[in-house]
Amino acid sequence: MSPADRELLQELLHAYGPGGQEHDVRDVCRRALEPLVDELTEDPAGNLVGLVRGSGGPGAPVVRVMAHMDELSMIVKRVGPDGTLRLSQLGTMYPANFGLGPLAVLGDEETVTAVLMLGSEHTTRETPQVWQTKPDGGDRAMQWSDVVAFSGRSAEQLEAAGVHAGTRVCVHRARRTLVDVGDFVASYFLDDRAALTSLVGAARLLREGEGPAGDAYLVCTTGEEMGGIGATWAARALPGDITLALDVGPAEPEYQVEVDSGPVIAYADDAVVYDKAIADHLLALARELDLAPQAAVWESFDSDGSQAKSHGQSARAALISLPTLSTHGYEVQHSGTVGRVARLVAEYLRRPTGTPGR
Repeated sequence: MSPADRELLQELLHAYGPGGQEHDVRDVCRRALEPLVDELTEDPAGNLVGLVRGSGGPGAPVVRVMAHMDELSMIVKRVGPDGTLRLSQLGTMYPANFGLGPLAVLGDEETVTAVLMLGSEHTTRETPQVWQTKPDGGDRAMQWSDVVAFSGRSAEQLEAAGVHAGTRVCVHRARRTLVDVGDFVASYFLDDRAALTSLVGAARLLREGEGPAGDAYLVCTTGEEMGGIGATWAARALPGDITLALDVGPAEPEYQVEVDSGPVIAYADDAVVYDKAIADHLLALARELDLAPQAAVWESFDSDGSQAKSHGQSARAALISLPTLSTHGYEVQHSGTVGRVARLVAEYLRRPTGTPGR
């Protein structure tokens, strides 16, 4: 990973971006993209849209490339009389995905530090939420109804801080530092901050070298973890028929995907079958660039691209995935993944091709 990519990725990881409240991440993306695009706007859905004008080659398609700004997070369900917070999930994960530890409660007036807690392991059946998760107890997965967020504040103090039902809660910044693991990097929320870094990297390559054949809209989207909300809006509102999503992908044996290889070209997921002509072309370009690509059919998965297509807002959709261990958990990627995906995206925008249905 280049020093510039690493610096940007770390800045993105430190920015809180729960669904529906992505402004801190958007600000980082804005600063990174502004010198690299011809126009930069924010749409009514909160998406950040950078336009890189094409050279106007004959038949060059307009392409929308999307990576999402939101992260898996939590939302306050209710505030207890003792100042503890009951939480629900924003996105699909369980408390164990985050682990017990510090949280940032994004109050309207103040960001409050809290701790996600289950209860002491030194308890018996009288503490059922702990007992039920023990191997010698109920032996079941920890649920959101089992845990609370301890704030160390009274209900009145939380009210003054602007904490109430609907307040977003994120993993605390103290647990969002990029860690090196041999040739790999690890952190929470590489989904989708690594893909955003690749998006910016592609913009940099287009600026420094040959530009895109047709107009390229680089879209940092909102609400992907809650159903592709921003992407669906952008696909409807922006020109073009092609949506190319960038997202993580599970490096698991069931998909024959290795974490230390190149970009993964998806042919299908739970929502759609992706455009075969585009997928074939992406795979060929990646092989030509010696990026060691892989092909995959994802299950238990969807993306900005498949959500936009399944809602009838994009005629054609494709997905480039960054191979990742422990998706929706503490995630691991090869340090070369971000740069490889950036190179493939830039080259595809310079040489888009593929006829539907062929």
